[in-house]
Amino acid sequence: MVKFLSYIKLYGRKIVHNSGNLFIVATPIGNLKDITLRALEVLKEVDFILCEDTRHSAVLLNYYEIKKPLYSYHKFNEAKSCEFIISKLLDGQNAALISDAGTPLISDPGNILVKELIENNIDFYVIPGASAILSSVIMSGFDTDRFFFNGFLPKKRNKRKEILTQNGKYPFMSVYYVSPHELTDVLEDVNDLLPDRALSLSKELTKLHEQTLRGSAREIMDMLPEDIKGEYVLIIDGGSEETPSLSDEDIKAQFNELSKQMKANDALKLLSAQTGIPKRELYDRFMKK
Repeated sequence: MVKFLSYIKLYGRKIVHNSGNLFIVATPIGNLKDITLRALEVLKEVDFILCEDTRHSAVLLNYYEIKKPLYSYHKFNEAKSCEFIISKLLDGQNAALISDAGTPLISDPGNILVKELIENNIDFYVIPGASAILSSVIMSGFDTDRFFFNGFLPKKRNKRKEILTQNGKYPFMSVYYVSPHELTDVLEDVNDLLPDRALSLSKELTKLHEQTLRGSAREIMDMLPEDIKGEYVLIIDGGSEETPSLSDEDIKAQFNELSKQMKANDALKLLSAQTGIPKRELYDRFMKK
């Protein structure tokens, strides 16, 4: 325990009570070598490791000769497991939380546990690393200044189309996780709603046969194999930032409402920013006698 606390202090973190700590550790998304030195040190030092599938995680841990007790922690037992985990941490044990791949809590279990840690004043730390989201965003070739991550889309088509329609209005890319058995249906929905929008579809990132397909929904569907396997990251490029046209009556109503809250000149400035219409033109329309 003394050695482990020294390791924590080495990174500028101060232990403020006698309970153990939880470390949320990012693991490789494919290639087993895509893990940080810090992550390996933490996994070797903790008392036990929480993982979605113990058999799956054992492959990574055996590769790095890490022998620790493994406890299953997944979406089906997440709530029930918290009391057990909290009791061990309060008893002074240290734990690591890992997912099957990538960073835990991102479309993976862990949110309930983190809330319980905060409630019980137990320290937790994030050990960053691989992320399928960020890798796919970069591989897309789209503007990376802004993007919206949606996670997995709803299984019901009406709800899914509603979300795709709303997100399709954004002037920046939207990012989705898609399972193999839903990929064709999702692409068909995108083709119905946004047939001309540029897409990027990545799978097997960091692995030997990693692949990114780019094109419209229809073009990508034509590239897919008959036997669709693996987890996918779908990225839909942003739409136009064009401001919808407003009638003079609509603009006048907005101007009148803003004028009740601020000076007329300030109202013109704000209205100009909202509509894209030059301030001088707005002045000529609504104020010039």
